[in-house]
Amino acid sequence: MSHGPISHGPTSRRRLIASSERRSLDPFVVATGDASPRDQRDLMERPFFSLAKARRTAPIFYEAGDTRVEVFAVPEHGMATIWDADVLIWAASQIVEAENLGLRTSRFLRFTPYQFLTAVGRATGARDYRLLKGALARLQSTVIRTTIRHNEHWRRHQFSWINEWGECTTRDGRVEGMEFVLPDWFYRGVIDRSLVLTIDPAYFRLTGGIERWLYRVARKHAGRQPNGWTFEVAHLHEKSGSLVRNSDFALQIRRIAARQPLPGYRLRIEREGRRELLRILPDGLSTGPVDKAVEGLGTSHACSIGISHAGLSGLHTHESQSSFWPETTIPARNLESNRDSNSSLLFGDVEDTIPNRAGHPNSTTENNILATSFRKAGSTPDNTLHTQHLSRGRKPGGAS
Repeated sequence: MSHGPISHGPTSRRRLIASSERRSLDPFVVATGDASPRDQRDLMERPFFSLAKARRTAPIFYEAGDTRVEVFAVPEHGMATIWDADVLIWAASQIVEAENLGLRTSRFLRFTPYQFLTAVGRATGARDYRLLKGALARLQSTVIRTTIRHNEHWRRHQFSWINEWGECTTRDGRVEGMEFVLPDWFYRGVIDRSLVLTIDPAYFRLTGGIERWLYRVARKHAGRQPNGWTFEVAHLHEKSGSLVRNSDFALQIRRIAARQPLPGYRLRIEREGRRELLRILPDGLSTGPVDKAVEGLGTSHACSIGISHAGLSGLHTHESQSSFWPETTIPARNLESNRDSNSSLLFGDVEDTIPNRAGHPNSTTENNILATSFRKAGSTPDNTLHTQHLSRGRKPGGAS
């Protein structure tokens, strides 16, 4: 595979940072299409994403106790949405599944669009591939500042959901493979198994932004508790980061409670005087927590995420498959800090003092993992490929 020129923005410093990110990380080649879906706890209840499909540029500011979340968007792409977050859920699922099988992972993922689209129950037409690229663009250009998971050495972390991403295409423009680099903050929150929860595959079929967010809140808080969890609706509105009025948000919550669309949970509206409450109760919940450390875990026995047309996992077979990327024996987890990610260029005050840990060298052999998925998607491999990269987002502009 031949790589074309890489564009990373107007400054040479930005190009250097992006280039060193990819050079310093060993790729984790995703070989599965059937990993059980998992979500990262920190993302499940706080306002990290836009809940609307319309472009949002207004920032999110949320504070509760010593927890603060700020989310900024650029006008060109808008803020990452809760549908875009499917990319992060899928990435977390693949990382946890691989670690369950004793494989080493990295925050530099290589995959086929077909793998992602089928895993989350989406179609695989040209429009869906374009929507995926739009999601990656928003995930990269959205900037987050948060105090979540701080320690005595630093108080605030700043990053984008994706540090950089690229696609491999044929000369006629067909997308054959993709890759992206996750931020260190998110990756650490995935390999710490106490910060990961399984979710119902039916989550991906939820169509509304508020109901998707509400399911994640339910999974995080109500879990398996017999009495569930109760929230004041006004408090939920604040936690959601939604731009709709409080009264409109409350109306939508009532409509969702009337439809009962959340898999594994029942919703009930209650009142205490003038206060309107939402009680979330487990209802035959089949998903469980993943609360143990990565080390020492055995092989996962999950074999399907509920998508009937998803291919068998490459992690569950010993047969060779073809690939545009040679097989890489994944080294130890890349736990080095990415303090020089694109977000540091935006504000210049990242306070990350976590020490770096270098990765191990690659061991490359002739594997063949990904082209089988390409052929399932109906594409024809072309030996002449080039890589296209999206430049990093610009400094957040004025909020609308």
